[in-house]
Amino acid sequence: MSLGVLNNLSAMYAANNLNNTQNSLSKTLQQLSSGSKINSGADDAAGLSLVNGLQANSQALAQSQTNAQEGVGLLQVADGALSQVTNLLNRAVTLATEVSNGTLNNAQQSAANQEYKSILSEIDNIGSTTTYNQKQVFGAGTVGIYSGDSSSQGASLDNLSISTLSRSNVGDTNGAMSYNSGQNVFIDLSAGGAGNAQATDSITAGTQLTIAYKNSDGSTGSVDTNAASTVSGLIAAINGSGRGLTATFTTGTAAGNAAAGAHTGIMISGNINKTSGPTVGGLQQISVKSGGNDTSDVGAASTLADDAAGGIATITYTAGSGSNLSGTDLTSQGNAQTALTSLNSAIANVSAQDGYIGAQINTLNSVAQVLSTQRENVVAAQNAVQATDYATASSNMAKYQILSQTGISALAQANSMAQMVTKLLQ
Repeated sequence: MSLGVLNNLSAMYAANNLNNTQNSLSKTLQQLSSGSKINSGADDAAGLSLVNGLQANSQALAQSQTNAQEGVGLLQVADGALSQVTNLLNRAVTLATEVSNGTLNNAQQSAANQEYKSILSEIDNIGSTTTYNQKQVFGAGTVGIYSGDSSSQGASLDNLSISTLSRSNVGDTNGAMSYNSGQNVFIDLSAGGAGNAQATDSITAGTQLTIAYKNSDGSTGSVDTNAASTVSGLIAAINGSGRGLTATFTTGTAAGNAAAGAHTGIMISGNINKTSGPTVGGLQQISVKSGGNDTSDVGAASTLADDAAGGIATITYTAGSGSNLSGTDLTSQGNAQTALTSLNSAIANVSAQDGYIGAQINTLNSVAQVLSTQRENVVAAQNAVQATDYATASSNMAKYQILSQTGISALAQANSMAQMVTKLLQ
């Protein structure tokens, strides 16, 4: 090898290797200090994308556990209230049985009737004042308990329905549970894609919406719903059809709609027949007048189609009926005997409602347990991709520290070789 000073190639090689070693050492120290082997997209772009997705899943699952527990809290409040109602009804049975005997004088009978009326008033009070998180528990409509992993495919909704509680509606019997696996149809009511439809918009009189559905045994049928005067009325008619369909006014994107962005309209969930699909009968359109007096015609293939994003699997409960005690009293022996029959029915109806609530408590507890296991597995997968392997990282650190020291020595040696030229000139 000839000696020269124009280019110190040995020093360049040593410097390049030293820079590479320092970069690797810096990356290893970052992994050791952060506990993560992926700290930027440069470390592992695909791995970072996977980790971010799993982290979102984990956060959604953790909150879903909380959602389920909050649903259990709501149901437990209702369960406690119904337990007290049962105690009141048992006392009312005692009073009615006492008056039915016919041995009481007028004053005693009047006192028993007074207490009986107080019991009915307390049932009214429990129904109207029982709250959870400052929201009424009985008769508040559907309370949807959402759980999922942040994806539409992994989402479910348990629609809790706790019926009104009063002396005219005590308990709930003959209610029906239904389940749909997330088949949705979105009816786009946006005027020209402007997204200005509202639940209060009016509907052309006489319009019918025909929805094809599939029974649990595989047979098919259809629902012809005479539209009410408003969109909200149409939604109520669909929900009240008794065919296991659930309609909500929401924001979505109709499959095949040329207009970009989200649209407002009606999302119909249920075991909808995908073969025949939904059709619009009558006028072949739903004409909706918005607040701006413009009109959207719905019925074309571009605005009435299967929801492109799929649907959320839902558990739905359709309430039955309760006992009416408002017309009962203990003013006579005959009335007391009649009240006994109604009270027995009311106790059975309260038990039926409490059974539904208890079943939903068990369901949500099971959901929380499944979510806990699912989150555990998701976090384990995230940890496998992201977490630093300290054994490997520590070995790499020792290696790069040694290479750093040898690199500095090599660079110093390469620089000293150039100084040997001056000795030739002495």
